[in-house]
Amino acid sequence: MNEPSARSVDVLVVGAGPAGLAAATRLAARGAGRVLVLDREQQPGGVPRHCEQRGFGPPGRWWTGPEYAARAAEAAVGAGAELSCGTTALGWAGPTTLDTTGPQGPERITARTVVLATGARERPRSARLVPGTRPAGVLTTGELQQTVHLYGQQAGRRAVVVGAEPVAYVALDALRRAGTETVAMVTGLPRSQAHAARAQWARLVGRVPLLTGAEVVEVLGRPRLTGLRLRRHDGRGAVLACDTVVFTGDFTPDQVLARQGGIALDAGTRGPAVDAAFRTSHPGVFAVGSVLHAAESARVAAHEGALAARSVLCHLTGPGRWPTAGATVRVEPPLRWIAPNRLTAGAPTACTFLLRTDRFLARPLLRVSQDGRTLHCERLHRTAVPGRPVPLSGTWTAQVDQEGGAVRVEVD
Repeated sequence: MNEPSARSVDVLVVGAGPAGLAAATRLAARGAGRVLVLDREQQPGGVPRHCEQRGFGPPGRWWTGPEYAARAAEAAVGAGAELSCGTTALGWAGPTTLDTTGPQGPERITARTVVLATGARERPRSARLVPGTRPAGVLTTGELQQTVHLYGQQAGRRAVVVGAEPVAYVALDALRRAGTETVAMVTGLPRSQAHAARAQWARLVGRVPLLTGAEVVEVLGRPRLTGLRLRRHDGRGAVLACDTVVFTGDFTPDQVLARQGGIALDAGTRGPAVDAAFRTSHPGVFAVGSVLHAAESARVAAHEGALAARSVLCHLTGPGRWPTAGATVRVEPPLRWIAPNRLTAGAPTACTFLLRTDRFLARPLLRVSQDGRTLHCERLHRTAVPGRPVPLSGTWTAQVDQEGGAVRVEVD
């Protein structure tokens, strides 16, 4: 076995999606030194590479996903960052040293700072524990988009989309472009999670019925899918005939590398626990984007990447002190998670927290407290929807007792 070659860089970014490329662009442009971006895929850009719909890029721009991905990669290279695609980070060889393998063979890369931007992935049918046979025609949204947009292959004749998050409607568009009839969308929730106009267009113009309060309890057919057995929440059952099913949403952070490195994870997001400066529990290691809170839009991820670059620059040029303690932030049901989820001294106090809820909440009043002391109350002037971000101002963080108990966020 060949001995790995070794090199050193100033910043190693793992993941060339929107967050990683935005962080690398900002860091290289502001003189952070040698910035290297790794990605296991052959092309940079992350998920947008296979999203043909428009709507990517800065407000007012209507780039397709591939256009956005190409521009983001060009910006990073133009700023002076180095991209290394087809390169996989295998594991940690030191506090900020990673073993990798790629076209040039094995390599050991030591960095002054590591930025984890490994993104998120949709949970496939197996992870959702849907029983039944194992036929062809069972996909996630990402697999469908790659099948249709990257490889130009057929996706079947009759499809069912499982889920009603915004990404489910992206799957609907991909099926329509492929010439596949969508016979139904299925969700266990009482209504769609997408914007009303989008959901109405699919139902009225696209003539795709939305079956609410229902779940898939069995996959049928072999070797090709022939149908899905459904169970309604009132106990009724039905079989939908189809040869393709697309399981959408239900994102989970791709935190394997973080877990291998012993980085503390948050129980709610299941991604690395971070403070408002995107600092993990591991000195010198930052995390940003959908690996923290699966999954946000490319615009949100890129914005976070740019914000994280500021913190990385401060770490590279400052005294190097890394906070090891601080208060944690927790949510109470029906809230699902919050990010950032650590509060440390020296972190920005004007940050915005992002939350998710497990059920629809009409104009909820959010209350922040610590040890029985109310720190902040804020009413959301719209309905909080499962699968969509709920913002919470961070103006209260200066009131937190760093030696106190956990900060709790709940719905009054």
